[in-house]
Amino acid sequence: MNEGKPDILLYTAPTMNGWKPLIFLHEADVPYELSAVDFSKKEQKAPEYLKLTPNGRIPTIVDRGNDGFAVFESGAILWYLAEKYGRFLSDDPKERSQTHQWLMFQMGGIGPMMGQAMYFQRIARPNGHDDPYAIKRYVDESRRLLEVLDSRLQGRAWLVGEEMSIADIATYPWARSYFWAGVDVSGLDHLNAWLARIDVRPATQAALQLPKPRPAVFGQGDTEAAAAANAANYKE
Repeated sequence: MNEGKPDILLYTAPTMNGWKPLIFLHEADVPYELSAVDFSKKEQKAPEYLKLTPNGRIPTIVDRGNDGFAVFESGAILWYLAEKYGRFLSDDPKERSQTHQWLMFQMGGIGPMMGQAMYFQRIARPNGHDDPYAIKRYVDESRRLLEVLDSRLQGRAWLVGEEMSIADIATYPWARSYFWAGVDVSGLDHLNAWLARIDVRPATQAALQLPKPRPAVFGQGDTEAAAAANAANYKE
């Protein structure tokens, strides 16, 4: 029994992966309960949370409407929500497979590469561990992957099909964070048009304000102060 609570309990934080289920839930207008995870208190490593998510990462959902079933890994969460609510995933077998392919492209490529570009520039370097080779490697690979997206989006409004899908939802917060990763997106006109298309969606932008806004990752606001504060959080 849910006792009047929404089916979905979402544990998350304001990160590129953490925003993905928030974007889905807001775009689909699905009621949910939000539980913000505080990294500074290492709440993602708490024993109770590790029972839900053995890897100690965010996000995680608990589906109260499905016997308290827990789902971790952001791509798996989007896939689960898409099937549960019948949104952002086509019934057509080929289109459905293409959506899963581009979802995996984000999970296996864009996320890890841009994440490393961010780590070596935003955490390692300001804390005294400058590695120009690693920075160049991850920035260059991130740019290459964004070029793949740009090619895919030529003549397309969305990565797959005629409407937004979970592939777009998964990819957007990462691609939109090119500033934080130090990746130049000049000349990627199709990618930039796609970003602009999602930038004006009220539901997506509302989701990006939760659990709290982080405009600096998108190159907005006082980025220098935000970068310094972010690096300070990871000092040994």
